[in-house]
Amino acid sequence: MPGKRAVFLDRDGVINQAVVRDGKPYPPATVDELVIVPEARGSLDDLKHAGFMLIVVTNQPDVARGLQTLGAVEAIHTALRQALPLDDFFLCIHDDSAHCDCRKPQPGLLFEASRKHNVDLSRSFMIGDRWRDVEAGANAGCATVWIDYGYRERQSSVEPLATVNSLRAAADWILAQH
Repeated sequence: MPGKRAVFLDRDGVINQAVVRDGKPYPPATVDELVIVPEARGSLDDLKHAGFMLIVVTNQPDVARGLQTLGAVEAIHTALRQALPLDDFFLCIHDDSAHCDCRKPQPGLLFEASRKHNVDLSRSFMIGDRWRDVEAGANAGCATVWIDYGYRERQSSVEPLATVNSLRAAADWILAQH
């Protein structure tokens, strides 16, 4: 029996608004700063109704850097889980210096989710707003959708299958593939 189809979602900048300073995206520090993107509920409902699992894969290195607590990250995840039809969260709290396999662009979080939920990565998608997301999805064997907000940072070394300007456009592109 084939594995399930999933849409892997980056968190900040995809399902909730990133805090942008000097052209670079940052996570909200607290639940009070959390703003869910307006199109998130409808877009995710449509993907869920099409049979996709919805799995958040997020780097939160500010925990390792001492700038945010794991409790604050978990509180944000609880708020997102209550507001949106998300199936699970997979989290990397390491900084690049840890050289772990879970920090995107490494595919470890997607592999872990695939094992836990019997997800067929070749039938799944990764939606992200940064180069790390596109490369993690490609490294895991998923189709990739990049939400381009014009951040001032390096581009992915891997070409995404689709480049869009919103979560709604990403969901519509995925739905059109099936």
